Amino acid sequence: MENTVSTERKRIHPHKFTLWVAMGSIVMMFAGLTSAYIVKRNQSNWLEFGLPAVFWYSTAVIIISSVTMHLAVKAFKAKEMARYRKLITLTAGLGLLFAGLQFIGFSALHKNGVQLFGIGSNPSASFLGIITGLHVLHVLGGVVALIVSFARAFRVRTRSYAATPVEVVATYWHFVDILWIYLFIFFNWIG
Repeated sequence: MENTVSTERKRIHPHKFTLWVAMGSIVMMFAGLTSAYIVKRNQSNWLEFGLPAVFWYSTAVIIISSVTMHLAVKAFKAKEMARYRKLITLTAGLGLLFAGLQFIGFSALHKNGVQLFGIGSNPSASFLGIITGLHVLHVLGGVVALIVSFARAFRVRTRSYAATPVEVVATYWHFVDILWIYLFIFFNWIG
């Protein structure tokens, strides 16, 4: 009986396992895209341009949102629901702010003559648009998960304090944070 209990404790929850498989797939997709970026960079028609300063702000926002998410998980596990509600709300708001700042950054690029897609675009700008656009879509997916967590947090009665759903959302949120930091470093210093 004791071996059965210890074996069950070592198993990963199916939702967490599915998330890790999905994150592995996302990592492979972004690794392939950034590798293609490096290969295409050697073409003669490659356009060199810097990212607008607003991308630095969006990076700070997503890092802060990761901190608030971490604190939200701690508050949930401590059954401090009022604090959890505030932190999950703040995290969702910061996620939306990140997406808004990304939009402002792309608008600034467009104003500076960097056409991401269509006529007059350049492969370097298109790669930037595709890669960061895919990241923003993943962030918005995380914001949807945060909004669901937000809605659950504001139910009149909390039926269960099972931390797994909150931990899954937090893991994904930290993942998109780390992914953005990788992309930000890549576009500023590697790519």
